[in-house]
Amino acid sequence: MRPRASPLKLQPDTWLLLAAVNGFLAVLAGAFAAHGLEAQTASTSLDAFKTGAQYHMYHALALIAVAWRADRRKGALSIALAGWGFVIGILLFSGSLYVLGVSGSRSLVWLTPLGGVSFLGGWAALVVDVLVKLQKAA
Repeated sequence: MRPRASPLKLQPDTWLLLAAVNGFLAVLAGAFAAHGLEAQTASTSLDAFKTGAQYHMYHALALIAVAWRADRRKGALSIALAGWGFVIGILLFSGSLYVLGVSGSRSLVWLTPLGGVSFLGGWAALVVDVLVKLQKAA
């Protein structure tokens, strides 16, 4: 009987798909901010939306690194944690700033710092993964 794969650990191509979809959505959000929101929203809300789009793109690119690393370190939990940290961060951080930018409502801004912590957790998981790999190589 084979052990069950963890639902957290996605295949490299699945991480790459998540990266591509999120990269597409980040570009779409940036274009919407530049061409659809500028005349309709307050500058602070627009700035928040643009910040959300920026961090969305940064972490879509980080998901490409996760896909690359997942292909080389099959089954590494730290890679899965990094990827999910980035995905959850995009949803919470960027998503809450998108809501603020579009509606002006601050009802979800409490999610923004949670998304930021999720991003930090993702980066920390990547650091751990590299350190573990370096220790094994030594």
